[in-house]
Amino acid sequence: MPAHYNVLFLCTGNSARSILAEAILNHKSRGIFTAYSAGSHPSGTVRPEALKQLELAGISIAGLRSKSWDEFATADAPAMNFVFTVCDNAANEVCPFWPGQPMTAHWGIPDPAAVKGTPEEIERAFRDAYSILDRRINLFLSLPLSALEQLAMQKELDNIGRQ
Repeated sequence: MPAHYNVLFLCTGNSARSILAEAILNHKSRGIFTAYSAGSHPSGTVRPEALKQLELAGISIAGLRSKSWDEFATADAPAMNFVFTVCDNAANEVCPFWPGQPMTAHWGIPDPAAVKGTPEEIERAFRDAYSILDRRINLFLSLPLSALEQLAMQKELDNIGRQ
């Protein structure tokens, strides 16, 4: 069983939610996970409000950038064990789909980058997105590794069954 897991967080623009999730998981995972983020239609820039939330939490923003999920679909890209979409279906946003065999889940989170209003309202939206992701990542990290290993084994058995 792997002692290390790769996780990809996907959203449409890769400017806020998936960036937050990547940074939070990399900060908290103690080397067991490596998190990445990408978008199906990346904006090309990371929202400064997202970077501010990370800095306030003491999380490094070094190397964070908005990028296309195409970077993770090449033969030399890291193999993903988990793929989480973080777009919010309630906002009629199109969530990217990740092909292949990783374990997937949808963590719908309202898009703080879509919020219009006062600077305080926008800041609150980014703070709320950060808080939701932080809580979900803490729960994910609290899963016993044996449970993750059992899921990985099931995935391998499923792969064998398809051959």
